[in-house]
Amino acid sequence: MHSTANPVYDHKNVVRTPDFQDRLDAARTAKKAQIERARTIAEDPARLRRIEARSEIIAARNIRIAERERVRREAIERQAAERAAAEAAEAAAQAARKAEEEAREARRVEQARRDAAAAAQQEEAL
Repeated sequence: MHSTANPVYDHKNVVRTPDFQDRLDAARTAKKAQIERARTIAEDPARLRRIEARSEIIAARNIRIAERERVRREAIERQAAERAAAEAAEAAAQAARKAEEEAREARRVEQARRDAAAAAQQEEAL
């Protein structure tokens, strides 16, 4: 006796709903595959070369930044030294002018004293 049932709908061919263990197995398999992909990517020589090249670029950039900073600091120090030298020169010039002015004043006072003494002698002589 033949079955009149359609063989497509036979109970052996029905898609079965995954139970909890099937889902755990699928998750475990997916996790293993993901770890393997990550390991493959991490160990890729081209990727390692790119990382090394990027590190070298970063190191070179940091060296250039440090050099620019050093030059900037030296320029600031040089400007400060030049400013201090200019201020010292101005102070020295001002002190020299003041000393010259005081010497001139002292000569004028001395000349006035001599003139007064000479005038007094002339008055006495008359």
